[in-house]
Amino acid sequence: MTSEDFFKRIETQYHNQLPFVVYRKPNENNIFALRQNNTDLFFTEDFTEKGFVFSPFDELDKSVLIPTDVSEAISTDSIISKSYTEHVEVSNTNNLASSESKTFHTNLINKGVEAIKNDALKKVVLSRKENISLKEANPITIFKRLLNTYKSAFVYCWYHPKIGLWLGATPETLIKIEGKRFSIMALAGTQDFKGTLNVVWQNKEKQEQQFVTDFIIDNLKTAIESYKVSDVETVKAGNLLHLKTMVSAQLKSDVSLKEVITALHPTPAVCGLPKEEAKQFILKNEGYNREFYTGFLGELNFETKVSPRSGRRNIENRAYTVTKKCTQLYVNLRCMQIINQQAIIYVGGGITTSSNAESEWQETVSKSLVIKSVL
Repeated sequence: MTSEDFFKRIETQYHNQLPFVVYRKPNENNIFALRQNNTDLFFTEDFTEKGFVFSPFDELDKSVLIPTDVSEAISTDSIISKSYTEHVEVSNTNNLASSESKTFHTNLINKGVEAIKNDALKKVVLSRKENISLKEANPITIFKRLLNTYKSAFVYCWYHPKIGLWLGATPETLIKIEGKRFSIMALAGTQDFKGTLNVVWQNKEKQEQQFVTDFIIDNLKTAIESYKVSDVETVKAGNLLHLKTMVSAQLKSDVSLKEVITALHPTPAVCGLPKEEAKQFILKNEGYNREFYTGFLGELNFETKVSPRSGRRNIENRAYTVTKKCTQLYVNLRCMQIINQQAIIYVGGGITTSSNAESEWQETVSKSLVIKSVL
């Protein structure tokens, strides 16, 4: 399908107020979409369904599903570079974080540090939202700019008339499962990109990243037969750098996907440690509802064909191609919600005992610039 026809269908779907999701996976060219043929609101019950799942930070039972059996699946190649010039006009008012917002957030950070020093928590991820006034709010234009700006991110535009409109370019994978093999990304620590990946990380960021890696392994030990942890590396996402580790493992045959998701979500990268105590601290003190920010989204139980490695001696192996269920879920970071003529941007950062409130505030400002760059 041509790019022009593809986006016309998405525009039509949006104007008809019918649910859809359009997305591109990291470092890939093809853009995919599901166009639901009715306005019903579906939820996943046990993550055995097939479709595109969109889950909030809190309450897994409210994970919204665009099912494949009531949707049209379409795809196209990457869009043309012309979209770089398609800017969305932003009002000059209300496009900077207010002093009141800064005061509230720095006080929140200090409260989090105090809770950690009192041994109530080991780490907590604290966030805020920022409203940006738009003169025009065409989600397809914004989505195209996200596509062209963030090649290595999972880029999406998701809409349901009964839920709302969300867009994002997230650098973080929650989990990828093919059959019983899976991989998980541990991503934490942040600093501005200044032209090189060869940077020095402070102990605070290293500790943050180790917390996430340890949490994944500790919470999945009873569900896996074996696992492997990669070396820590520095990766770039937009104008920011992060520390990343990959954990790969083999699930036990009797473990369900829901068990894995329940054990992992929300991870210390978006919540904290211990998980339940950090989550309750967030719900009590952040002062707003995160909704789908720091939730997760992606393909649920899609079918993929896997062939044995081919060669001159085993061409006949092509006959043994098998179909496996494949799930690819991403943490909903670097995202925005659009309501009427406003973009609501969500940003946050990990707080440990050595956190400085002013530095943590500046980190959220840097993160907000990542998503504001497409406006």
